[in-house]
Amino acid sequence: MKEVVLTVASMTGYARAEGCDAQVSWLWEAKSVNGRGLDVRLRLPPGHDGLEPLAREAAARHLKRGNVQLSLTVTRTGEAPAVRLNTPLLEQILTVCREWERKHPNIAPARWDGLLAVKGVLEPAEAEEADAEAVRHGRETAMKASLDDALAALVSMRRSEGARLAAVLGAQLDEMGALAKRAEAAAVLRPEAVRERMRAQVAALLDAAPALPEERIAQELAVMAVKGDVREELDRLAAHIDAARELLQAGGAVGRKLDFLSQEFNREANTLCSKSADVELTRVGLDLKAVIDQFREQVQNIE
Repeated sequence: MKEVVLTVASMTGYARAEGCDAQVSWLWEAKSVNGRGLDVRLRLPPGHDGLEPLAREAAARHLKRGNVQLSLTVTRTGEAPAVRLNTPLLEQILTVCREWERKHPNIAPARWDGLLAVKGVLEPAEAEEADAEAVRHGRETAMKASLDDALAALVSMRRSEGARLAAVLGAQLDEMGALAKRAEAAAVLRPEAVRERMRAQVAALLDAAPALPEERIAQELAVMAVKGDVREELDRLAAHIDAARELLQAGGAVGRKLDFLSQEFNREANTLCSKSADVELTRVGLDLKAVIDQFREQVQNIE
Protein backbone atom coordinates (compact mmCIF):
# COMPACT_ATOMS: atom_id res chain seq x y z
CA MET A 1 0.00 0.00 0.00
CA LYS A 2 1.38 3.39 -0.99
CA GLU A 3 2.22 5.65 1.96
CA VAL A 4 0.25 8.88 2.04
CA VAL A 5 2.52 11.90 2.53
CA LEU A 6 0.77 14.76 4.30
CA THR A 7 1.69 18.32 3.46
CA VAL A 8 0.85 21.67 4.99
CA ALA A 9 -1.99 23.39 3.16
CA SER A 10 -3.10 27.00 2.98
CA MET A 11 -6.76 27.92 3.40
CA THR A 12 -6.66 30.32 0.44
CA GLY A 13 -7.29 29.16 -3.11
CA TYR A 14 -9.45 29.20 -6.23
CA ALA A 15 -10.33 26.55 -8.80
CA ARG A 16 -12.95 25.82 -11.46
CA ALA A 17 -14.19 22.88 -13.50
CA GLU A 18 -16.55 22.66 -16.47
CA GLY A 19 -18.85 20.00 -17.92
CA CYS A 20 -21.71 19.58 -20.38
CA ASP A 21 -24.29 17.22 -21.82
CA ALA A 22 -26.57 17.40 -24.85
CA GLN A 23 -28.72 20.17 -23.42
CA VAL A 24 -26.69 22.28 -20.98
CA SER A 25 -23.14 23.23 -19.97
CA TRP A 26 -22.10 24.06 -16.43
CA LEU A 27 -19.27 25.67 -14.54
CA TRP A 28 -18.28 25.05 -10.92
CA GLU A 29 -16.18 27.68 -9.14
CA ALA A 30 -14.60 26.96 -5.75
CA LYS A 31 -13.08 29.73 -3.63
CA SER A 32 -11.71 29.52 -0.10
CA VAL A 33 -10.26 31.92 2.44
CA ASN A 34 -9.25 31.72 6.10
CA GLY A 35 -11.76 30.41 8.62
CA ARG A 36 -11.80 28.98 12.14
CA GLY A 37 -13.62 25.86 10.96
CA LEU A 38 -15.13 24.61 7.70
CA ASP A 39 -17.92 26.91 6.54
CA VAL A 40 -19.36 26.01 3.12
CA ARG A 41 -21.67 28.39 1.26
CA LEU A 42 -23.34 27.47 -2.01
CA ARG A 43 -24.83 29.40 -4.91
CA LEU A 44 -26.99 27.08 -7.00
CA PRO A 45 -29.32 28.03 -9.87
CA PRO A 46 -33.05 27.31 -9.54
CA GLY A 47 -33.90 23.65 -9.99
CA HIS A 48 -30.56 22.36 -8.71
CA ASP A 49 -31.19 22.45 -4.96
CA GLY A 50 -30.82 18.67 -4.83
CA LEU A 51 -27.06 19.13 -5.35
CA GLU A 52 -26.62 20.98 -2.05
CA PRO A 53 -26.17 17.97 0.28
CA LEU A 54 -23.88 16.29 -2.27
CA ALA A 55 -21.77 19.47 -2.55
CA ARG A 56 -21.47 19.88 1.22
CA GLU A 57 -20.46 16.25 1.61
CA ALA A 58 -17.82 16.59 -1.13
CA ALA A 59 -16.40 19.77 0.43
CA ALA A 60 -16.12 18.10 3.85
CA ARG A 61 -14.34 15.13 2.24
CA HIS A 62 -11.71 17.31 0.56
CA LEU A 63 -11.23 20.13 3.10
CA LYS A 64 -10.84 20.50 6.87
CA ARG A 65 -10.90 24.27 7.46
CA GLY A 66 -11.70 27.50 5.63
CA ASN A 67 -14.59 29.65 4.47
CA VAL A 68 -15.49 27.97 1.18
CA GLN A 69 -17.83 29.28 -1.50
CA LEU A 70 -19.07 26.92 -4.21
CA SER A 71 -21.04 28.36 -7.11
CA LEU A 72 -22.65 26.60 -10.06
CA THR A 73 -23.54 28.32 -13.34
CA VAL A 74 -25.71 26.42 -15.81
CA THR A 75 -26.18 27.52 -19.43
CA ARG A 76 -28.59 25.89 -21.88
CA THR A 77 -26.81 24.95 -25.10
CA GLY A 78 -29.31 22.61 -26.80
CA GLU A 79 -32.83 23.22 -28.03
CA ALA A 80 -35.38 24.20 -25.45
CA PRO A 81 -37.51 21.20 -24.38
CA ALA A 82 -41.00 20.92 -25.76
CA VAL A 83 -43.72 22.01 -23.33
CA ARG A 84 -47.47 21.64 -23.08
CA LEU A 85 -50.08 23.85 -21.51
CA ASN A 86 -51.76 22.51 -18.37
CA THR A 87 -55.23 23.69 -19.45
CA PRO A 88 -57.20 22.54 -16.36
CA LEU A 89 -54.82 24.37 -14.01
CA LEU A 90 -54.86 27.51 -16.16
CA GLU A 91 -58.69 27.54 -16.22
CA GLN A 92 -58.77 27.27 -12.41
CA ILE A 93 -56.38 30.20 -12.11
CA LEU A 94 -58.43 32.27 -14.59
CA THR A 95 -61.61 31.55 -12.61
CA VAL A 96 -59.95 32.82 -9.43
CA CYS A 97 -58.65 35.91 -11.26
CA ARG A 98 -62.12 36.77 -12.66
CA GLU A 99 -63.65 36.35 -9.19
CA TRP A 100 -61.14 38.76 -7.70
CA GLU A 101 -61.61 41.26 -10.54
CA ARG A 102 -65.37 41.16 -9.93
CA LYS A 103 -65.00 41.74 -6.17
CA HIS A 104 -62.24 44.33 -6.55
CA PRO A 105 -62.94 46.49 -9.62
CA ASN A 106 -59.81 48.57 -9.09
CA ILE A 107 -57.43 45.62 -9.21
CA ALA A 108 -55.24 45.33 -12.32
CA PRO A 109 -56.25 42.45 -14.62
CA ALA A 110 -54.04 39.38 -14.71
CA ARG A 111 -51.30 39.40 -17.38
CA TRP A 112 -50.58 36.39 -19.54
CA ASP A 113 -46.84 36.47 -18.85
CA GLY A 114 -47.61 36.22 -15.16
CA LEU A 115 -50.14 33.42 -15.62
CA LEU A 116 -47.76 31.34 -17.72
CA ALA A 117 -45.02 31.81 -15.12
CA VAL A 118 -47.12 30.09 -12.44
CA LYS A 119 -45.51 26.78 -11.52
CA GLY A 120 -47.22 23.88 -13.30
CA VAL A 121 -48.99 25.91 -15.99
CA LEU A 122 -46.32 24.99 -18.51
CA GLU A 123 -45.09 21.40 -18.24
CA PRO A 124 -42.59 19.26 -20.15
CA ALA A 125 -44.10 17.51 -23.12
CA GLU A 126 -45.00 13.86 -22.63
CA ALA A 127 -42.11 12.64 -24.78
CA GLU A 128 -39.54 14.35 -22.53
CA GLU A 129 -41.41 13.77 -19.31
CA ALA A 130 -41.05 10.00 -19.72
CA ASP A 131 -37.25 10.04 -19.41
CA ALA A 132 -36.84 13.32 -17.49
CA GLU A 133 -35.82 11.49 -14.31
CA ALA A 134 -33.08 9.54 -16.07
CA VAL A 135 -31.75 12.70 -17.72
CA ARG A 136 -31.80 14.59 -14.43
CA HIS A 137 -30.01 11.77 -12.59
CA GLY A 138 -27.31 11.51 -15.26
CA ARG A 139 -26.78 15.25 -15.26
CA GLU A 140 -26.49 15.42 -11.46
CA THR A 141 -23.94 12.60 -11.53
CA ALA A 142 -21.86 14.45 -14.15
CA MET A 143 -22.15 17.73 -12.22
CA LYS A 144 -20.98 16.01 -9.04
CA ALA A 145 -17.95 14.62 -10.89
CA SER A 146 -17.13 18.15 -12.12
CA LEU A 147 -17.44 19.43 -8.55
CA ASP A 148 -15.00 16.78 -7.35
CA ASP A 149 -12.57 17.94 -10.06
CA ALA A 150 -12.92 21.56 -8.90
CA LEU A 151 -12.38 20.62 -5.25
CA ALA A 152 -9.36 18.47 -6.12
CA ALA A 153 -7.86 21.41 -8.02
CA LEU A 154 -8.61 23.68 -5.05
CA VAL A 155 -6.83 21.27 -2.70
CA SER A 156 -3.83 21.19 -5.05
CA MET A 157 -3.64 24.98 -5.13
CA ARG A 158 -3.98 25.20 -1.34
CA ARG A 159 -1.14 22.70 -0.93
CA SER A 160 1.10 24.65 -3.30
CA GLU A 161 0.45 27.80 -1.31
CA GLY A 162 0.95 25.78 1.89
CA ALA A 163 4.42 24.68 0.74
CA ARG A 164 5.38 28.32 0.27
CA LEU A 165 3.99 29.22 3.69
CA ALA A 166 5.83 26.30 5.31
CA ALA A 167 9.11 27.65 3.94
CA VAL A 168 8.34 31.11 5.34
CA LEU A 169 7.39 29.68 8.73
CA GLY A 170 10.53 27.53 8.79
CA ALA A 171 12.69 30.60 8.17
CA GLN A 172 10.91 32.47 10.96
CA LEU A 173 11.49 29.56 13.35
CA ASP A 174 15.18 29.66 12.42
CA GLU A 175 15.23 33.37 13.22
CA MET A 176 13.56 32.74 16.60
CA GLY A 177 16.18 30.08 17.36
CA ALA A 178 19.01 32.46 16.47
CA LEU A 179 17.53 35.17 18.71
CA ALA A 180 17.16 32.69 21.57
CA LYS A 181 20.88 31.84 21.23
CA ARG A 182 21.69 35.55 21.31
CA ALA A 183 19.71 35.84 24.51
CA GLU A 184 21.56 32.86 26.03
CA ALA A 185 24.88 34.49 25.14
CA ALA A 186 23.95 37.86 26.62
CA ALA A 187 26.59 39.11 29.07
CA VAL A 188 23.99 39.63 31.77
CA LEU A 189 23.39 35.86 31.94
CA ARG A 190 27.06 34.94 32.47
CA PRO A 191 27.81 33.56 35.96
CA GLU A 192 30.16 36.36 36.93
CA ALA A 193 27.63 38.98 35.84
CA VAL A 194 24.88 37.25 37.82
CA ARG A 195 27.07 37.14 40.95
CA GLU A 196 28.02 40.80 40.57
CA ARG A 197 24.38 41.81 40.12
CA MET A 198 23.40 39.84 43.22
CA ARG A 199 26.18 41.52 45.28
CA ALA A 200 24.97 44.94 44.16
CA GLN A 201 21.36 44.08 45.03
CA VAL A 202 22.36 42.76 48.49
CA ALA A 203 24.41 45.90 49.16
CA ALA A 204 21.48 48.11 48.12
CA LEU A 205 19.15 46.08 50.33
CA LEU A 206 21.43 46.38 53.37
CA ASP A 207 21.89 50.10 52.79
CA ALA A 208 18.12 50.54 52.74
CA ALA A 209 17.48 48.35 55.80
CA PRO A 210 20.72 47.43 57.66
CA ALA A 211 18.83 45.66 60.46
CA LEU A 212 17.14 43.10 58.23
CA PRO A 213 17.43 39.53 59.61
CA GLU A 214 19.33 36.97 57.55
CA GLU A 215 16.13 35.02 56.84
CA ARG A 216 14.51 38.07 55.26
CA ILE A 217 17.65 38.76 53.22
CA ALA A 218 17.60 35.17 51.96
CA GLN A 219 13.95 35.57 50.95
CA GLU A 220 14.67 38.80 49.08
CA LEU A 221 17.63 37.19 47.32
CA ALA A 222 15.44 34.28 46.23
CA VAL A 223 12.88 36.68 44.80
CA MET A 224 15.58 38.62 42.96
CA ALA A 225 17.05 35.43 41.56
CA VAL A 226 13.68 34.24 40.24
CA LYS A 227 12.87 37.63 38.70
CA GLY A 228 16.21 37.86 36.94
CA ASP A 229 16.53 34.28 35.68
CA VAL A 230 15.22 33.89 32.12
CA ARG A 231 16.79 30.50 31.37
CA GLU A 232 13.50 28.70 31.99
CA GLU A 233 11.75 30.91 29.42
CA LEU A 234 14.53 30.29 26.91
CA ASP A 235 14.32 26.52 27.47
CA ARG A 236 10.56 26.55 26.91
CA LEU A 237 10.98 28.72 23.82
CA ALA A 238 13.46 26.22 22.36
CA ALA A 239 11.04 23.36 23.08
CA HIS A 240 8.18 25.22 21.38
CA ILE A 241 10.35 25.90 18.33
CA ASP A 242 11.16 22.18 18.05
CA ALA A 243 7.46 21.31 18.39
CA ALA A 244 6.53 23.77 15.61
CA ARG A 245 9.15 22.28 13.29
CA GLU A 246 7.78 18.79 13.94
CA LEU A 247 4.26 19.95 13.07
CA LEU A 248 5.43 21.47 9.79
CA GLN A 249 7.21 18.24 8.90
CA ALA A 250 4.20 16.10 9.87
CA GLY A 251 1.84 18.12 7.65
CA GLY A 252 -1.94 17.78 7.57
CA ALA A 253 -4.37 20.11 9.33
CA VAL A 254 -1.90 21.63 11.84
CA GLY A 255 -3.02 25.26 11.71
CA ARG A 256 -4.79 25.25 15.11
CA LYS A 257 -1.78 23.67 16.85
CA LEU A 258 0.62 26.14 15.26
CA ASP A 259 -1.63 28.99 16.35
CA PHE A 260 -1.51 27.68 19.93
CA LEU A 261 2.28 27.48 19.78
CA SER A 262 2.49 31.05 18.48
CA GLN A 263 0.62 32.14 21.62
CA GLU A 264 3.15 30.23 23.73
CA PHE A 265 6.01 31.90 21.84
CA ASN A 266 4.51 35.29 22.62
CA ARG A 267 4.06 34.44 26.29
CA GLU A 268 7.74 33.49 26.67
CA ALA A 269 8.92 36.60 24.82
CA ASN A 270 6.75 38.83 27.01
CA THR A 271 8.15 37.23 30.17
CA LEU A 272 11.68 37.59 28.82
CA CYS A 273 11.16 41.33 28.30
CA SER A 274 9.49 41.84 31.68
CA LYS A 275 12.35 40.07 33.53
CA SER A 276 15.15 41.71 31.61
CA ALA A 277 17.32 44.27 33.39
CA ASP A 278 19.72 44.52 30.46
CA VAL A 279 19.45 46.64 27.31
CA GLU A 280 20.76 43.89 24.99
CA LEU A 281 18.44 41.25 26.44
CA THR A 282 15.47 43.60 26.11
CA ARG A 283 16.40 44.31 22.50
CA VAL A 284 16.51 40.57 21.77
CA GLY A 285 13.11 40.14 23.45
CA LEU A 286 11.57 42.87 21.29
CA ASP A 287 13.07 41.35 18.12
CA LEU A 288 11.60 38.01 19.19
CA LYS A 289 8.16 39.56 19.60
CA ALA A 290 8.35 41.07 16.12
CA VAL A 291 9.24 37.71 14.51
CA ILE A 292 6.56 35.92 16.56
CA ASP A 293 3.91 38.39 15.37
CA GLN A 294 4.93 37.70 11.76
CA PHE A 295 4.82 33.95 12.43
CA ARG A 296 1.36 34.11 13.95
CA GLU A 297 0.06 36.21 11.05
CA GLN A 298 1.23 33.58 8.56
CA VAL A 299 -0.15 30.72 10.68
CA GLN A 300 -3.67 32.18 10.27
CA ASN A 301 -3.47 31.01 6.64
CA ILE A 302 -2.66 27.38 7.49
CA GLU A 303 -5.42 24.76 7.35
